[in-house]
Amino acid sequence: MIKSMTGFGRCEITEGERKFTVELKGVNHRYLDVNIRMPKKLNFFESSIRNLLKQYAQRGKVDIFITYEDMSETQVSLKYNPTLAQEYLSYFKQMQESFNLDYDIRVSTLSRCPEVLTMEEQVLDEEELWNGLEKALKGAFEQFRDTRIVEGENLKKDIVEKLDEMLILVGYIETRSPEIVTEYRAKLETKVKELLEDAQIDEGRLAAEVVIFADKICTDEETVRLRSHIEHMKKTLEASEGIGRKLDFIAQEMNREANTILSKANDLETSNHAIDLKTGIEKVREQIQNIE
Repeated sequence: MIKSMTGFGRCEITEGERKFTVELKGVNHRYLDVNIRMPKKLNFFESSIRNLLKQYAQRGKVDIFITYEDMSETQVSLKYNPTLAQEYLSYFKQMQESFNLDYDIRVSTLSRCPEVLTMEEQVLDEEELWNGLEKALKGAFEQFRDTRIVEGENLKKDIVEKLDEMLILVGYIETRSPEIVTEYRAKLETKVKELLEDAQIDEGRLAAEVVIFADKICTDEETVRLRSHIEHMKKTLEASEGIGRKLDFIAQEMNREANTILSKANDLETSNHAIDLKTGIEKVREQIQNIE
């Protein structure tokens, strides 16, 4: 079952007072290129997220967006630093004595001094946090994989249809080839008769010229190899995954054979069909760029 590199997935998981939302989208890319956007407090899970994604995708540019909400009232706690408060009071006392000032320090004044009272986030339980995040990731990744499979099957169907059309063109070129030689012999014989008038035609020389022409325009090897490449591509499309690069290589070989056929073509209809072949191959190659 082949997969496209284009896909989308989304999953939202709420566990207790924690909510995880994961969205991802994928497009074509030569390798697996992953970009993750998430809250800083989840950064230490980046490696685990990448490793988990590799179970669902091998190629493509994948953008992952993660949001996290903690709706509990125990996210932060107030911390009091009595040692620092005592130091402030000691210095205030020194200032009062040095400058002969009124000692008017109140609790509200001291509480506003830097670092006497601080808000601290509670230490998160990494294992508990990962369990919730992992569920959201797997849900989104599975949907992402499923959309890629659906798109991959559509690509496969389209490519097979194009390959069948190409086989018809190859068949026409194979059928037309001996007809071209026959027509050439007839034209050559007519011209020689016109030139020699009543003189006898040298059949041996005529046959030799026809053989030279037939060898020059012969595309048997190219059409045989092209058929082989087309069948090879069809079989490769039945493979499970990771076939995009192989298909691209086969398409390159197909294009090489089509170019040779076009260069040898000495007939307008054959040339037109060879051009149609190249066009079909190019369309197939465009579709292949979407396959993982």
